[in-house]
Amino acid sequence: MTAPKAGNAKKMKVRKPSEGLSGSNDLAETAATTAETVAHSASRAAAEVGDVSRDLATRASNHVTVIGRIYGVLVLLVGLVGVPYVGYAIFDGVRKFLAGRLHVDALDLTFLLTCAQAVVSLANAAALIVFGVMLLRDMRRHAARWAYGLMAVTVAQGMLSLALQGIGLGVGISVVQIAILVALAIALDPALLGERAVQRKLKRMDEHDEYIEAKGAGMLGRDPSGKGYVQLNVFNVFWLFVVGCVGGLIVEEIYHLIFFNEWQDRAGLMWGPFSPIYGFGVVILTMFLNRLWHANAGLIFLASAVIGGVFEAFVSWFMQVAFGIIAWNYSNDWLPLFGGRTSGKYMIFWGLAGLFWVRELLPWLLKFINLIPWKWRYALTAMALVLMLVDIVVTLMALDCWYGRIAGLPQTSPVAQFFGEHFGNSVMQRRFQTMSINPQWSGRG
Repeated sequence: MTAPKAGNAKKMKVRKPSEGLSGSNDLAETAATTAETVAHSASRAAAEVGDVSRDLATRASNHVTVIGRIYGVLVLLVGLVGVPYVGYAIFDGVRKFLAGRLHVDALDLTFLLTCAQAVVSLANAAALIVFGVMLLRDMRRHAARWAYGLMAVTVAQGMLSLALQGIGLGVGISVVQIAILVALAIALDPALLGERAVQRKLKRMDEHDEYIEAKGAGMLGRDPSGKGYVQLNVFNVFWLFVVGCVGGLIVEEIYHLIFFNEWQDRAGLMWGPFSPIYGFGVVILTMFLNRLWHANAGLIFLASAVIGGVFEAFVSWFMQVAFGIIAWNYSNDWLPLFGGRTSGKYMIFWGLAGLFWVRELLPWLLKFINLIPWKWRYALTAMALVLMLVDIVVTLMALDCWYGRIAGLPQTSPVAQFFGEHFGNSVMQRRFQTMSINPQWSGRG
């Protein structure tokens, strides 16, 4: 065997244990340094992205502010003209009444609605002045909050216009104003647009995580705070409305068939098996009773009876005032209230229905609604919501044109002619078999 050379012998030197530990320490230090470098680089990159996002958002926000100021000038002018105009109209009416040149019945429905419309119009004009000043002074946070208040006033003004003049210029202006206010309320948020976009993505991720967690814990759709039973978000509320529309219609038609031996179409919208009074009733009961779901059964019954009775009376009043329609009259029932718009008998029904809804049906329906997969729920809900809104709007327009034809009003507009051709009196009477219409019953004068 050949002996190793001296040079090779030096290369084959054995490493001591202390030298091995030293190498491990060097490797750990290198890894730590690398991790710190990567973290620092990531932090800098995130900061740069945030700066760019904020810069873009600031420019976008400035663009929104310019649009807001333009609109601010317009609403300020409208308010400055509207306040003296409406104020003078109110003053002139009072002056003529005191002078004996204007005779009115203080209890006449048209007179009361006209007075309410004048007051609401004056409040709207004054609010527009304040809103315009806020927009011109770039008080975005206060303007955004003021926009929500204006929405409520505009809705009241639109409903009064609908009751007194039907679907026309007044309702159209209210719809346009609400659309603009919604857009401004979103755009006037002082949070930067870029940050809001990031927040929306993070919120979507959080919602998905919460969905998975709630589903695993059997709390899907429930109020996580524990203050109420159901979580009152758009998804839950809308589908509860749909279930109420369909379920209420089925129960009412079966009830009518059993007790009156007659099958009658009792739908409340032009298309589909929907009765919106039950849909809105379910939503209102859910909102008011959500925190009482674990309360005493007697308390739930009484609250449901009062809420349901008042709501039923309001719907009856609105249909009569706006369209001259009477769909039910309980004057011959036990304990008629509000001129037969509701009664003690049906308030008991509302009380029992509310108790059964909160204690039994709501938990079961919540599980059924949440069978909609996560990937579909946003798109499906948005599509169904749009279709439902279209159905409601078409129904209101069809009812208004029906009223106009019965009242002998000129049907010269393209919209009126379209509804007269496709939704004539015979079509309306077949669809709404429980409704009786008479223009003299309305509050339009």
